[in-house]
Amino acid sequence: QVQLVESGGGLVQAGGSLRLSCAASGLTFSSYCMGWFRQAPGKEREFVAAITWSSNTFYKDSVKGRFTISRDNAKNTLHLQMNSLKPEDTAVYYCAADPNLIRLTTMRGDYWGQGTQVTVSS
Repeated sequence: QVQLVESGGGLVQAGGSLRLSCAASGLTFSSYCMGWFRQAPGKEREFVAAITWSSNTFYKDSVKGRFTISRDNAKNTLHLQMNSLKPEDTAVYYCAADPNLIRLTTMRGDYWGQGTQVTVSS
């Protein structure tokens, strides 16, 4: 049974930082593309960042230079370092996994976590 469990969310002031983690189990982690997505109240879920099995990275334009996605294949863990946070980054953040990068980034990934809340106050 595949499980993705996010952690690290919380309340932070604008300009602050948070580091999200996603612990994966039940899958061959190193063979999967992994991604972060977010959903703000009243809005659709959107792509934030992705990393391939070979550690190529991709980002939503509005987070480039502020967010960094990384993976630790030895620990089956995905991270998202978020710096210079803005109120518009407030959302529930989800991690997802799929062997195919296109499927993942178009939100058709095989596996999803339950999400972690990130709130950025102004």
